[in-house]
Amino acid sequence: MLNPPRTVVRREAGLYALERALQRRGFRFVAGADEAGRGACAGPLVAAAAVLPEGRRGEIDGLADSKLLTAASRERVYDEVVARALAYAVVVIPADEVDARGLHVCNLAAMRRALASLAVRPEYVLTDGFGVDGLEVPGLAVWKGDRVAACVAAASVLAKVTRDRIMVELDAGYPGYGFADHKGYITAEHTAALRERGPCREHRFSYVNVAAVTGLDSRPPRSRRPLGASWDEAMERSGAVGGTVGVALGEQSRPPAPVGEDVVMEGGVR
Repeated sequence: MLNPPRTVVRREAGLYALERALQRRGFRFVAGADEAGRGACAGPLVAAAAVLPEGRRGEIDGLADSKLLTAASRERVYDEVVARALAYAVVVIPADEVDARGLHVCNLAAMRRALASLAVRPEYVLTDGFGVDGLEVPGLAVWKGDRVAACVAAASVLAKVTRDRIMVELDAGYPGYGFADHKGYITAEHTAALRERGPCREHRFSYVNVAAVTGLDSRPPRSRRPLGASWDEAMERSGAVGGTVGVALGEQSRPPAPVGEDVVMEGGVR
């Protein structure tokens, strides 16, 4: 496996410096991967990967870590990434899959699947924070990569915008939790709604704060999510109203499937 010679890239050199250095070393297609929703206790985990073009075409005005952008800026940058990227992919992991497999396992699996789904095969991979093995190409886990590498920042915007759109749709199907505002993160508003209404099917029962309101917090994390008849029992115990509501998730044609089976992917090659 080819590895680049040692190169020093200074942080002050800008968001595109790391990719440009790798491209000068012969790695033309540099992919970035990131996720959104890791810290949320409701809604899906979303991972994305992107390969930006070399040169000026790959430079997107206003591109930055998605958490540093306003909602309007993220939407604009999202459209630019989709329009300019050589390839991009987005993978959605539903809450029940996070409960069943564990957050970290799902996080790595989703980034791996997003990278593997790119229409352009990357020659080098940059990931935010966590290294991803099994890619068969060299890679580097970059601390705060979405603030250091443009392709990782692009992936962070793809993941964040996709997830935010899903949470807005879920707010219509599960009113009263404020998903459209806090996007499933553990805010004071969300905590109050959980205590008053109990969790819905889009909550992650492996999280202590969710399991606590149903009395399931004494169980191991992966056995906390109620299934079948136990769901009704858990909802009754928490005072919540049972039942499901069909929700159309953004631009997807069907609800997201477990990462081990199908990928919910937006992407292409140019």
